[in-house]
This record gives sequence, structure tokens and C-alpha cells, in this order.
Amino acid sequence: MHDFRLYIEYVARFIEAIGVLIIAIGAAVALFRFLFPIRRNSHRSYKQLRHDLGKAILLGLEILVAADIIATVVTEPSMERVLTLGLIVLIRTFLSLSLQVELEGRFPWQKRRPEAEEPL
Repeated sequence: MHDFRLYIEYVARFIEAIGVLIIAIGAAVALFRFLFPIRRNSHRSYKQLRHDLGKAILLGLEILVAADIIATVVTEPSMERVLTLGLIVLIRTFLSLSLQVELEGRFPWQKRRPEAEEPL
């Protein structure tokens, strides 16, 4: 049983590393696209940079939350550990929600307005 927990902990660490890599690579790609536009006649858009960075951070945060849940499941279920997980998930969920509202201009449960233009 100890080996099983050890392997699950390795899996959780691996998933955490993937989340961090997604954020780092996403930031690098967004900055590269901002600094070196693909089309010669296109202009640099600060809104597009923020949108690309936000998408990378959102995806990375979702993966980090999954890794935290997996890591907590394999540890001893103490009240302190569960409260720590709850606080981490609450903070990351709030960050994800606020990023999504900033990127899309609406809450996830709100319907899209047909007359609203697509965000850049």
C-alpha cells in the first residue's frame, strides 16, 4: 500500500509540473506572438496578449487544482490537510473565475448575447 501512495504522489507531482509548464509555455508563446506578429501587416494587440496569457493561466490553474486534489487523496486525511486543500481550491477557483470574466466579459453561467462582439 505504501508503494501505491508513493506512485500516486509521483503522479500528482508530474501533473503539477505539467500545469506549471503549460503556464510558462503559454506565457512564452503569447509574448512571442505579441513581439513577432505572424502576418506582416498585423498590428500588435495588447488585448490579444492579455487574452492569450489568460487562457494559458486558466488551463494551468485547472490542472494544478487536479494535482492538488490527487495529492490530498493519497495523504493522511487530517482536518488540517483538507482545510488547506479547500483554501487552495477556493483561491484557484476564484482566480479562474475572475480571469474568465475578464476574458469573456461575462460569468460562465450567463448566456452569450448574440449582439456582443467576440473578445480579442
